[in-house]
Amino acid sequence: MNRMPTPSPSESGHIRFKRRERRHVTTPVPTPKRFYGHGLPGVELHRLVGKLVVVEGADCSGRSTQIARLVEWLEGCGHATAQVGLKLSSLVSHELERAKQGNILSRITLSLFYATDFADQLENTILPALKAGAIVLADRYIYTLMARDMVRGMDEPWLRNLYGIALEPDAVFYLNVSPEQLAQRNFTKNRTLDYWESGMDLGLAREWFDSFLVYQRRIYEQFQRLQQHYGFEIVNGNRPIEEVNAELRRKIEAVVVRKR
Repeated sequence: MNRMPTPSPSESGHIRFKRRERRHVTTPVPTPKRFYGHGLPGVELHRLVGKLVVVEGADCSGRSTQIARLVEWLEGCGHATAQVGLKLSSLVSHELERAKQGNILSRITLSLFYATDFADQLENTILPALKAGAIVLADRYIYTLMARDMVRGMDEPWLRNLYGIALEPDAVFYLNVSPEQLAQRNFTKNRTLDYWESGMDLGLAREWFDSFLVYQRRIYEQFQRLQQHYGFEIVNGNRPIEEVNAELRRKIEAVVVRKR
């Protein structure tokens, strides 16, 4: 079997290879790709031979920790990986972060900012990585964006059309953590709660803590609705890190080595 090429420094931020461990390398089984809606023009779906795996969940649900462990495991098995997430596009990420600091964005402006961020990463990171045969791990995808917008009263059919450009992932896992546990983790990590993740723009409650609990419960309700349409898996994220990771590894391995 030919060895994977070592990426140049300019490529290392997108697709990473690892050789520190010698393990049996299983070539991912190509599966047909499709867009949720109209998609992007000019994309040859049959050439997207990699895998797209999404890990969803609220802030402090354990997404980043799980993805870091999954990357280590996958690269240790000889797979090329690429990572994407919210507010990581080179096009609008800095502008979006600055705009959010004022806490004055309208729901439509906020929605379109994130949609632009997603579209840029889809075109310039996700699709090229899949074409190169990499396993792409997404730290949240369109489902978080849609759930947030739906809680803020946005029209669901309009959102589905907006994100009709999205590629259907090979696997999606939503880490479900109770609002009370999320609040505790946020206080432990950041010593505060985030304005937007607490839904303070919605006037749900006067106190941030109370608003956070109400907002997170509403987000989960929207994820349950989205699950009925998009069919992703809900994973109990209240368990120990190792236990959650073991479950994700088993399910991802099944996705990589055989057709769904």
